This record gives sequence, C-alpha cells and structure tokens, in this order.
Amino acid sequence: MRQTVRSPYSAAPIRSPLSLMSATIQTAQLSHPGRRARNEDSCGYQTSEQSCCWIVSDGAGGHGSGDVASQMVVRTILDNFVAQLPATSETAAALLEAAQNAVMSHKAAHPEGDNMHATATVLLIDSQTLTAAWGHVGDTRVYLFRERRVVFQTRDHSVVQQFIDAGYGDTSIIRAHPHRSLLTAAIGNADELTISVSGPPVQLIDGDVLLICSDGWWELLEERVMEAMLEDSSSVAEWLNSMARRIELNMATNSDNFSAIAVQIGEIDPVITQIQTAIVGA
Repeated sequence: MRQTVRSPYSAAPIRSPLSLMSATIQTAQLSHPGRRARNEDSCGYQTSEQSCCWIVSDGAGGHGSGDVASQMVVRTILDNFVAQLPATSETAAALLEAAQNAVMSHKAAHPEGDNMHATATVLLIDSQTLTAAWGHVGDTRVYLFRERRVVFQTRDHSVVQQFIDAGYGDTSIIRAHPHRSLLTAAIGNADELTISVSGPPVQLIDGDVLLICSDGWWELLEERVMEAMLEDSSSVAEWLNSMARRIELNMATNSDNFSAIAVQIGEIDPVITQIQTAIVGA
C-alpha cells in the first residue's frame, strides 16, 4: 500500500516565465564514495524533447546490498519512465511505487539476504511547458533555487524531522543529532510506503536550478553555503564540483557516500537537451 503526502510549495514569482522556444535544460551529476569502501549511492537520468526524469537513491543494508538496492531503484524508475508520461506528482508516485515493488520482489526471491533498502527521490520536468513535479521517500532531498536562493526544500522522512515537527528542536539539530540517520520511510521496507510529492505542477522560470542530493551531500553543506557557491559558479557542473570539493575537505574518518544531480533551466552553456540516459554510482 502507498501513503502519499503532498508537500506545500511556496515560491513567489520573481519574473515572467522564459520563452519555451528558447529554453534549455542542463544536467550535471556526481557520485562519490566518501570515506566508505563501497559507494551505495546511485543516480541517473533520462531526457527527451517531451519530458525528463532524474533520480537519486541512497542504499543501505549489510554485506554491500545497499548498492544493489539503489541501483535497482534507479534502473527500475528509468525503465518505467517513458517520454509520454506526464510530469506530475501522480507519475512520480507511481515510479516510486514501481521501485518499491521491484525491491520487495527481489527480497522475496532471496529470503537469505539482509534487509536492504534505499531512499529515492524523483524529479520530473515537462520539456515543453517547463513544469516540474517530484516525489521522495527517505531523506534524499530536492531543493529549488530561484535567483540563487533556496525557495523550497523537501522535508525528510526521518526520526529527527519528526522531533522537529513535534517541537523538540528546530532545523539546527538536523545535521548533528545522533539519530539523524534513522528513517521513517524507505524503499524496501515492508511497512506501508510513505511517499511525499510536490502537489500541482510547479512552473519553472529562466534561471531556476534544482538540486537532488543524498544525505551525505546536504549534511556537510548548509543551504547558505550552497547558495553562495551557486552564486560563484558559471554552470551547474562547476557548482557540483565546487560543492564536492568542499565536502571532501569537511569529511570525517567514516564519512558517508555523497551524490547529487543539478538541473538548470535556461542557458548558462548553450547545451540543448538531447535524448539520453545516464547512470552513475555504485
């Protein structure tokens, strides 16, 4: 079964939407093992002239099964995504449910295995109307930057987020709390699947940047630092690389894998979206 939660979206329009005829969509992605022996993150995307899909997944489980879970999530979502699907919250939820079914079927066929599971975050954009929708399970986040400032971010499915929601702290505790890695929802859990979605399609405008990133990424980069580094970057690829270098400098002995995909609306470098599929990670 699936529980779908609609996340509020509030971003006042800053300027008129760009001319769709001249729109470009840039993508950059990066996945790094951190200081772990194995990279259990996976990410990938598929773009076309009609619609686009991006996915980041952070796997977990014993004996290296986390990388199996995250790769299965990414491949299942990209295999189930076709350009004719509308870029809506309903599509994002259906894709995440397909990933849940794939992981649960794998676990049923391999009962000797461990309790592998994964976070998953899907971003969809209609290439013609430049409207976006997203859905997530776990603590892999979506950020929307407008005028180089964060105007939206998803809320984690985590124990610490529940503490905050109940009034036992504010967002300042989310990166340092000893229980920050405990999830309340994940792909591969036998409980009812909780999916949070963006709600009605979000109209994107020229200059908008979306970031999908695992907890290993955002835990070591506060939002104000992301904004400042975006301000200093000439492309989303440069931005991701700059943030990754900053994370590497701040890594502890056993720092987690970290992965991200950045999507830019409008031209920085004149690269027109082409039909392609790419997967990186484990």
